[in-house]
Amino acid sequence: MRRTAQVIIDSLDELTELLTREQGKPRSESYSMELIPTIDSLHWIAEHGPRILTDERIRDVPVFAKQKKHFFSYEPLGVVGVIAPWNYPWSIPFGEVAIALMCGNGVVLKPASLTPLIGERIMHVFERAGLPEGIVRTVHGGGAVGNALVESSAAKIFFTGSVDVGRRVGTACAERLKGSVLELGGKDAQIVLEDANLPNAIAGCLWGGLANAGQTCSGIERVYVMGDIADRFIDGVVEGARALKVGNPMDGDTEIGPMVSEDQFELVRELVEDAVANGATLHCGGETEVPGFERGRFFAPTVLTGVRPDMRIMQEEIFGPVIPITVVDSEEEALRLTNDSEFGLGTSVWTLDRDKGERIAKRIESGMVWINDHMYSHGVCACAWGGVKHSGLGRAHSKFGFYECVNIKQVAWEPSRLRNFWWHPYDESMRPALHAAAQLLYGRDADKRGALIHNARPLLQLGKKSLRGAFRR
Repeated sequence: MRRTAQVIIDSLDELTELLTREQGKPRSESYSMELIPTIDSLHWIAEHGPRILTDERIRDVPVFAKQKKHFFSYEPLGVVGVIAPWNYPWSIPFGEVAIALMCGNGVVLKPASLTPLIGERIMHVFERAGLPEGIVRTVHGGGAVGNALVESSAAKIFFTGSVDVGRRVGTACAERLKGSVLELGGKDAQIVLEDANLPNAIAGCLWGGLANAGQTCSGIERVYVMGDIADRFIDGVVEGARALKVGNPMDGDTEIGPMVSEDQFELVRELVEDAVANGATLHCGGETEVPGFERGRFFAPTVLTGVRPDMRIMQEEIFGPVIPITVVDSEEEALRLTNDSEFGLGTSVWTLDRDKGERIAKRIESGMVWINDHMYSHGVCACAWGGVKHSGLGRAHSKFGFYECVNIKQVAWEPSRLRNFWWHPYDESMRPALHAAAQLLYGRDADKRGALIHNARPLLQLGKKSLRGAFRR
């Protein structure tokens, strides 16, 4: 893992150029959102993986099992399949591949059809670091290849993509009695309270909603801001969105690159036009052109207000540089609207009152909640990543990501000095003895003395049964 990190460091300029040219994100984001987090993750996996995977002693067992020794053993599944998305074609599959390898598995990686070269480089980076050839295999193609991987003998499938395809992947895995980890996108909300640090909330909204041209599963796609600060917040977001540079992603000062494909561009344009046609106010943004990139599809940072919950843009994933803002009257209204979604990947709450932020976080239906930040934790491998509802099943990263890649086997050692009291033969003393034992161990204190006095004989007989054959060889 550490050698793989060094291979990435040695190839950073080359890899950022490949990511930017193939996927379209600005080079700064290829560094900050793809490659640097991967380097850190590899070191975290190397440092903490052995501890997570070591046999784990089970200590809190009931009294009748105290003489036995119990532990969890974490064993490889065999081969893990990873079906990767195009929006973060390096960092999303790389973390899953690395943890699967650390757990002792082989991996078959299928990159997205829009970003095949990046997937190929993931395999080569591990091999350059010394991983034997064939332990990671990259396979290319569309849905037919993905289906073949799901239907293969791979023991588990990690899939990142749409809800419809993810549901089919999960169903196919369930039919074969094997597991799947599904990350199926989101409709993340940002809740901005009256006591928020407003400049930070505005900057966080711009980055959380517009990074990678908004093509982020956990990007901010809904904003709920309190009425008392709404005008200042909206003015700040509009001003900031207009100031962002749309252009050649290879330029160091470009902040918004092209959409990944014609289809994605058309989807974003359709959703914005539908919102405006149904009464939303367009403050800035929309389709734009960049000189020298006539074939490119660029969408300038877009801010909408006056959106309603029933609009498509508030129900469907946008996956583009669009920030719809709703003004609310109370925390309760913000919570109700936030939870009124089929998605539940992430949410952010912006407040300087930590207790209030944590109280609200506990009521939000999502896999992750960030207070005064948004979506950064995908780059922190110690943190779990995954959603609820239609955002998916299972978790990537963290110790829970490791547990997804192993068979958790419970192993017990019995020193064979005693005989279990529940073994044959049964007799009339067993029932009253067990009744008394339950009262003595778990019952009311007032009942314990009577249970011992009235059931002393059955308890002694049960003890003799356990001792029968003790110390025999």
